[in-house]
Amino acid sequence: MRATAPSMACSSSSPSRCGSATACPRHWLAYATPAYRPLLARQRLRFVVAPLVIAAACFAVLLAPERVLPMPREERVVWLVVLDFLLVSHHYAAQHFGLLSLYRARAGRAASPNARRLDRWFALVVGGGFVVVAQALTGSIAFQERWIDPWLGEVASDLLARTLHDGGMALVVILTGLVLVVELRSGHPSLPRIGYVLGLAAMVLLAFIARDPFLFIVLWSVQHWSAAMGLTSLAAAGGDQAATTRWQRLLAPINRRGWAVLLALSVVSVLLLPLLEVEAVGDDYVYADRIFGEAAWWLRSSPFVPVLLALGFATGFIHYLLDRAAFRFSSPDVRRAARGLLQ
Repeated sequence: MRATAPSMACSSSSPSRCGSATACPRHWLAYATPAYRPLLARQRLRFVVAPLVIAAACFAVLLAPERVLPMPREERVVWLVVLDFLLVSHHYAAQHFGLLSLYRARAGRAASPNARRLDRWFALVVGGGFVVVAQALTGSIAFQERWIDPWLGEVASDLLARTLHDGGMALVVILTGLVLVVELRSGHPSLPRIGYVLGLAAMVLLAFIARDPFLFIVLWSVQHWSAAMGLTSLAAAGGDQAATTRWQRLLAPINRRGWAVLLALSVVSVLLLPLLEVEAVGDDYVYADRIFGEAAWWLRSSPFVPVLLALGFATGFIHYLLDRAAFRFSSPDVRRAARGLLQ
């Protein structure tokens, strides 16, 4: 079983899976804070039904026998990885847009349609599209040889790669400069927005120039997870603290303190690492072995690998759904629940 386990997991690392191999802060907000309890009751389709359907679908796809689903399990993993990569690329870009919007709101320009439109395009193009291009050029997308490389073609691949590399870097610099000029010319420029735009552009440029893509992957994933942890701690500590259930009363001392939320999520992430890392990364980038030793190695070699793969994909897909549901500020219910971010 040890020989076959790696072939069923991702063959190369990417931000999608490194970022998912941790506790999801959105799960904490949705199911462990009193502020989100009314939202959970009113929007059960988003917070209860849809996650259950996603989990059931992932387990069905990966655990169904071939007589029911006539496709080798390894092939099912490949297509789930492709779907996951497309979703997570948008997910990362959406978080960048959300943070830029929060900084814009705190600067008193929440209602500016032009600034909002510019933020969205900057996040999607620079924080999403060019990251995908850079990863494709470095060959760090999981199973890239199966679905990316055939699109490039053998004849034009070298010329196209050079064009995408140089043109991509130039466009990142141009778009970043445009956003900064607009920000500086606004009536209330925001230093946090300027810092975030520069940091985002620097990470994308690193993706183009780094010889080892793992450096960018770690930096990109840590930035995403750190931002999500910060948002969660602020929303949990700044929201309604009136506990109505025994579970909420037990967690109340944590939810009242932002640092305690950060600590709790960090501990849960470490404990879940050997379970979720089975699906998240290849054997070259395993962290759980350094903490849990032989136990982590046994999990990646055990008959439970298909179940753990399904668990990993399910938590990843649910993470993307809950991120949108928990921070959908067009909803009055969400604005009330996450008022700690808006105050």
